[in-house]
Amino acid sequence: MAESQLLLIDDDVDLCTLMSEFLRLNGFNVEFAHDGRQALIRALERNFDLLILDVMLPVLDGFQVLQQLRRRSAVPVIMLTARTAEKDRVAGLNAGADDYLPKPFGPEELLARIRAVLRRCRATVSQRTAEYHCGEFRIEPQTRKAWRGEASLDLTTIEFDIFEYLMRAIGRIVSRDELMTVLYQRPSTPYERSLDVHISHLRKKLSSNNASIIRTVRGVGYLLAPENIHAPSSK
Repeated sequence: MAESQLLLIDDDVDLCTLMSEFLRLNGFNVEFAHDGRQALIRALERNFDLLILDVMLPVLDGFQVLQQLRRRSAVPVIMLTARTAEKDRVAGLNAGADDYLPKPFGPEELLARIRAVLRRCRATVSQRTAEYHCGEFRIEPQTRKAWRGEASLDLTTIEFDIFEYLMRAIGRIVSRDELMTVLYQRPSTPYERSLDVHISHLRKKLSSNNASIIRTVRGVGYLLAPENIHAPSSK
C-alpha cells in the first residue's frame, strides 16, 4: 500500500520536525506548512490524505484555514489546539474538523487518531458495494456520494460516515457509544460534544420543512426512520 500523504500545519518548526520523524517511522509521508496562507495553498494544490492543523497560526489562524478549505475540499482534518475550553473545540468541529486533539499530546495518541480517521475514509471496496435508500435519500458508499432525489448532498467525511452507518442500521436505534466507537474508536464521555456537533450539521443538511429524518431517542441514541424506507440494493 502506498504511504499516506499528510500535511502537518504548525508554526513550531521543532515540533514539526519531531512529529514528522515519528510519523515517517510509522509509514506516513509528511510535508510541512508553517503559516495559514501557505497551508491553504498547499492543501488545495496537492491531494493529501489528511491534514493535521494547529489553531494558533500566523497570517490565517487554523479556524480561518479550515473554513476556507471546506468550501472546496472534504479532506480529513485533525485540529491541534492548546486551548482547552470546550467552545474552542466545538468551534473547530463547527468549521468542519473531523477530530481534535488538545496540546500537549502524546505521539502515540496522535498516531491513533490519524489511523482512526483514515480508517473511516478508506473502507474496503468489498464492504462498500451496495447503494442504500432511505425515503428520498440515497448513498453510494463505494464513491462516497449522497443525494436527495437527484440533488447531490455536500457532506464532510465524518458526516457521510455517520449517515452511512445510520443507513446500514436503518430502523434500529444506534447508541451514542456505538457511533463513537465506530467513528473514533473510543466510547463517549458525559462532556463529549464532537458527535453532537456533527449530528447537528448533518440534520440541517438532511432536513426538509424543519423536519429531520434523524430522530433522537432521549437517553439512548439516534434512529434513522423516515417514511418509505427502502432496503439496500446491490449495484
